[in-house]
Amino acid sequence: MHKPWLVQYPAGVPAEIDVGAFASLKDVLTSCCGRFADLPAYNSMGTVLSFRQLDEASRAFAAYLQKVAGLKRGDRVALMMPNLLQYPVALFGVLRAGMVVVNVNPLYTARELEHQLKDSGATAIVVVENFAHTLAQVIGSTPLRTVVTTQVGDMLPAFRRLLTNAVVKHVKKMVPPWRLPGSVDFRSALAAGRRQPPDEVSLAREDLAFLQYTGGTTGVAKGTMLTHGNMVANVLQVAAWVLPNLKDGEETVVIPLPLYHVFALTGCLSFFTKGAQTVLVANPRDMPAFLQTLRQVPFSAIIGVNTLFRALLDAPGFAEVDLSRLKLAVAGGMAVQHVVAHRWKERTGIPLVEGYGLTETAPVAIANPVTIQEWSGQIGVPLPSTDVGILDDAGQPVELGQVGEICLRGPQVMKGYWNRPAETAEVFTADGWLRTGDMGIMDERGGIRLTDRKKDMIVVSGFKVFPNEVEDVLTMHPGVLEAGAIGVPDERSGEAVKVVVVRQDPNLTEAELLAHCKQHLTGYKMPRIIEFRTEPLPKSTIGKILRRELRNAPAPAKVPGRD
Repeated sequence: MHKPWLVQYPAGVPAEIDVGAFASLKDVLTSCCGRFADLPAYNSMGTVLSFRQLDEASRAFAAYLQKVAGLKRGDRVALMMPNLLQYPVALFGVLRAGMVVVNVNPLYTARELEHQLKDSGATAIVVVENFAHTLAQVIGSTPLRTVVTTQVGDMLPAFRRLLTNAVVKHVKKMVPPWRLPGSVDFRSALAAGRRQPPDEVSLAREDLAFLQYTGGTTGVAKGTMLTHGNMVANVLQVAAWVLPNLKDGEETVVIPLPLYHVFALTGCLSFFTKGAQTVLVANPRDMPAFLQTLRQVPFSAIIGVNTLFRALLDAPGFAEVDLSRLKLAVAGGMAVQHVVAHRWKERTGIPLVEGYGLTETAPVAIANPVTIQEWSGQIGVPLPSTDVGILDDAGQPVELGQVGEICLRGPQVMKGYWNRPAETAEVFTADGWLRTGDMGIMDERGGIRLTDRKKDMIVVSGFKVFPNEVEDVLTMHPGVLEAGAIGVPDERSGEAVKVVVVRQDPNLTEAELLAHCKQHLTGYKMPRIIEFRTEPLPKSTIGKILRRELRNAPAPAKVPGRD
């Protein structure tokens, strides 16, 4: 296959990675903990866990699962917690015991949690006490046999642990009452595991590492089967991609996105292979606490999404953050808007490096070179060992410069959907391309520009309108805080563009916004309906605006701001 994108690869980045460098994530863990033993691996709430301490604690948790809980190789273990030190300890403990991680969003409703636990067949779970009440509502209808509970401060030094747990429970009242008979607390599980070594488990590339559930935006959430081979490949691909900018054992990366999301998870694991210190942020929506963390720990890299970078730029305290060591800012999960990219470069002096992927590709498949000087507006070029095709509905390549569906092949592409062979077959073409459901254009140098989700495309009188483009134009207006664009039925044109806007300037009018759009959008792309809201738009856990909720929301009786 011709790969025009290779001309854009920075010096030192290989066209192919050595997929056989590690057989499993367990091997990655063992290697890194040996190489970087005394360096800080994770930092949370001011407490550091070294690579050596992580190795010892994860061994103890693996032993607990095997010897005390009686779990077997291949059993599924759910992790339901935010970015705390307990997460990497439990994560690596599960993997080195030969079991499968099922990441769970702690904010799930009881219905969502019950579906995921039953669908995955998880027999054990680690849950932070703040959300144990949700588990208590559904545990009787799940296959769970082992429940490990943890408190926010469990991995902190003794005095801070007691103080933090007391404040969270009794002062902030963040732990609703719960009852889970037979549950074991995390510290006791580690203590029990330390009394005996874990059984060594040999893992191969084909063995399952994660059941990573999709967001369920097109129906019931599905478990994406990511093998150790998938994950190792993507970790090595991302590590190779950022190689020109990072030095082993000298970097500090901030991860404010939840590790139960695959973008943050793989990013974190990739930096782990470089011996970087990872600063875990449990709640980036608490902006004062987030900014305090950024001021306390000089950092060289940060991973985020468009909405998070915008929130930082809008926060008055961000001006006081020392960015002198910052080398790399990676944006993924959703399209980066031009206004955010411009402001970020102006404030920090470095561009946002945008990438693209999906749960089914572990997740990174396409990214901009980290050596770019300016945000490109593209999602980038295929990573090493990754093929990208822009295909039509019949699975045939379209001409360069034409819109088609982005399709992927590579070692990071999933094994399939858990217990869903029919849906697995639907998402692959006959010759093995993974259909992403995203529309894009490739130029003559292999650069790819994302136009939009196939399902979100708006068709106005036969002309295709991409919501990302409309939203980007709207947010360029200084009076707009955030915006979402959707298609609504229209008798004359089939569909019309509706936008839902949260104002930065409370005096912004519909007429002013339409005049702004007219400067940047052709007629059929113009909003026909503008709805102003005062509340933030609905978002996923990583800050992506949920257009399906905008579509399903009842229309207001009167649209505020109409002239």
